[in-house]
Amino acid sequence: MPRTTMAGQRTFYRLFCCCCYNEELPEKSPLISETLLYFDREVKRRRAEEANLWNEPQDVSHTERDDDRELYNLLQKRSRTRRGSEGYRRLSFDISAHRQVRKEVKDRWRVLLENLGFHNEADSLLTVTSNTSYNSLRDPTEARRLLNLLAQETSMFEQHTIPPERYLFVLDRLIVLDMGTEFVSIARRFYPAEALTSSEKEIVEPGTAVLVSPGWQEIEDGGEKDEECAEVDEDSFLVKLLE
Repeated sequence: MPRTTMAGQRTFYRLFCCCCYNEELPEKSPLISETLLYFDREVKRRRAEEANLWNEPQDVSHTERDDDRELYNLLQKRSRTRRGSEGYRRLSFDISAHRQVRKEVKDRWRVLLENLGFHNEADSLLTVTSNTSYNSLRDPTEARRLLNLLAQETSMFEQHTIPPERYLFVLDRLIVLDMGTEFVSIARRFYPAEALTSSEKEIVEPGTAVLVSPGWQEIEDGGEKDEECAEVDEDSFLVKLLE
């Protein structure tokens, strides 16, 4: 058969035979896309967890604890509310208030860790995500005992609430470092239970202005751009959890 005829046949197959043409296409694109989507979801999940500091990190539905469920419902409600509306701003204020309380608790832990000498390790010791497994606990019984002591004998947490489960993992890490008991001792000195009790006795008179979270001022001043970016990712991530 002449070469020109063979060349013409090859051209014909390339142009009109979809089977032959598809075999020549690279098949790496779907794999790359799935990998990028996975990392994108992981980044969004991490941002949401860092912003909300879930008290029960293992509960991906955020419905087992009352305080987690309340924050989660606020986030869900805001995701369905028009951005910039009065309702959206009110929800953002409530969400900011919840986050601020959790951040203050984390800041107390950071202060104590730094006073124990963990200046460079504080972030890693305090990092607890939904990927953190109970199976990783080395001494869960002792960690639980110390967590209950902190809740009963210090003002590390909110009064009359179950201590956040996330700090069980932090205490377990300190136990491995042989610093668990020392941490509780220094917590008693820095944040005694009496301090919280005396503050609860303060009565706000009717009509007295109440100082609110700095986060609300940021919303009013339009300085919430960075947080809004995280909220967009967070809202989309939370909605996907229910699909």
